[in-house]
Amino acid sequence: MINAAYKFSELTGKIIGCAMKVHSVLGNGFQELIYQRALEIEFRKNNISSNREFEMPIFYDDIHIGTRRVDFLVEGKISVEIKALLELEKVHYAQAINYLEAYNLEVGLLLNFGAVSMQHKRFENKKYKES
Repeated sequence: MINAAYKFSELTGKIIGCAMKVHSVLGNGFQELIYQRALEIEFRKNNISSNREFEMPIFYDDIHIGTRRVDFLVEGKISVEIKALLELEKVHYAQAINYLEAYNLEVGLLLNFGAVSMQHKRFENKKYKES
C-alpha cells in the first residue's frame, strides 16, 4: 500500500489499514456513522491524530458562503470521506475532489465500507496552493 511516489503515502497506507481492519471486523451493511465511530477507535489505537466531523469554511470569490464537514481530517493534512454504499459513483469522487479544493488540502481518501470488500480511492488536489 505504501508507494513513495505518492505524497503522504505512509500515512494514507496506515489509514487504509485501519479501514480494512474495521471492515474485516464489522463487514458491510451498517450506516456510515457506525464505521466512522469504529474508524476513530482504530485511529486512536494506531496513534493517528484525527478530527472527526471537522467543519471547514467554504469560500467563493474570497467570500465565506458556508461550511462543510469532512468525516475526518487526519493529522491536519488528509481528508477522509466515508461512504457505506453498495457501489461508489462518480458523484462521490467529485465530492472528495471538491473537498480537497475547497479546503486546499493536497491529499484525500474516499473509503467505502458498504461493498463486500472495503473500497478505497486516493485523490490529489491538482489545484493545491502552498501557503
